[in-house]
Amino acid sequence: MKTKRLILVTSPPASGKTYISKKLSEKLKHIVYLDKDTLIPLSKQIFLVAGEEYNRSSDFFEKYIRNYEYTAIVDLALEALNYDDKALINAPFTREIRSSEYINNLKIKLKDYNAKLTVIWVITEPEVIHQRMIERNSDRDVWKLENWDEYISGVDFSIPSTIDDPDDDLDFLKFYNSSDEEYNESMERIVSLLEE
Repeated sequence: MKTKRLILVTSPPASGKTYISKKLSEKLKHIVYLDKDTLIPLSKQIFLVAGEEYNRSSDFFEKYIRNYEYTAIVDLALEALNYDDKALINAPFTREIRSSEYINNLKIKLKDYNAKLTVIWVITEPEVIHQRMIERNSDRDVWKLENWDEYISGVDFSIPSTIDDPDDDLDFLKFYNSSDEEYNESMERIVSLLEE
């Protein structure tokens, strides 16, 4: 029986996750694409009903919304693996990706689906991220752009290599994305690895 894959495309915001995730999903076979941002309308409604200002960097978001978005999108991906070979989630997984406990628990869950985990970490220079955030002009970035120095000082760009399992060549892949040349090389390399 073929081993299935849950693919997490992760990185700090505006690193190119969405574009990369969609292009990977176009090139890979038997894949279901999921984007955590699809849940934002529901999250906005929670802010509205609670009488809270829409701010995805707020304490309210952290306490009442953030973790539930991740739970929902992972559950959707696991369900998709019942019907196809690969499920790809486009989401930052900022804390989860640095938690050995979270990653190990996810790998245990995946065994029930005859699936393994692949984390694709997108590496993009901070100045490139700043420019992309300005260009995408999204309401989720308003606070970040207005408080750029404070925001960027709190972003962890270090590669979460502690989750890399030496027994699985496909569990942790780096996607370099600060230039077109880096992007093209990374896309070709990763597609060939995941379609072996």
